[in-house]
Amino acid sequence: MAVLLNRLMLQTSVGRCFRKHIMKPAPAQLPLTASTPKLWYLVSTEGFSTAEDGHGQKKQKRKDAFTNTGRKISERVIRVLDEKGSDLGVMHRADVIRLMDQQDLRLVKKNTNSEPPEYQLMTGAQIHQERLRLREDEKASPKTGPAVVKELVFSSNIGQHDLDTKSKQIQQWIEKRYHVQVTVKKKKSADQPENETDEILNQILQTMPGLATFSSRPKAVRGGTASTCVFRPLSRKEEKAYRDSQEAERRDTLNTDHRTTESDVLCQ
Repeated sequence: MAVLLNRLMLQTSVGRCFRKHIMKPAPAQLPLTASTPKLWYLVSTEGFSTAEDGHGQKKQKRKDAFTNTGRKISERVIRVLDEKGSDLGVMHRADVIRLMDQQDLRLVKKNTNSEPPEYQLMTGAQIHQERLRLREDEKASPKTGPAVVKELVFSSNIGQHDLDTKSKQIQQWIEKRYHVQVTVKKKKSADQPENETDEILNQILQTMPGLATFSSRPKAVRGGTASTCVFRPLSRKEEKAYRDSQEAERRDTLNTDHRTTESDVLCQ
């Protein structure tokens, strides 16, 4: 009996040691938020990014190309034009500033590449009007890139009313600075004039004086069964040349009428 009791005590002691050293309790699981340390330096620097971060990048304010230089004249000696465009000659910047103060004028850069650099005195109203003109020119100027080409195809037996409608549509596209390719198909008739399609294209151009010209002149296509051309808007230089020619023609007409009137008076 004593031997059995000792054996039970020994088994109990061994079991306790086994559970104590082998079956250790699992450590408490750390919370997920503690498993990965926060990178505070990444969070704090993101808000201060101005160049690499698209959201934090500062937008550069657009500088007007036509601005008042004020009293900050970097050059010591400059050429000066008055508010009417007359040349005042070469002046020291101190004299220019004194002249600005006396006449309440502003100073605007005209040509800084010349020697000496050229500036002009202008009133505030003149500067405002010039800025408006430059903005209108910028809006009206064609965008960079290939020109947008519109296309029209119709037959040479088109009626005058329909031709007028087509011409107005072409003019609207030209005013939007589009190029317009027009193809006129010859009607199937033996008595049709050889150059009838070319005459129709020239007639369309005559409806847009001072607006358009040929980008490519009328030429035969489709084996001679049609004629095509491309109209384009006039450039700024061409528009100015057209206005100048019209003004010169108007003056010539007025001078001719004036001489005719004087001749009639003398004859009486």
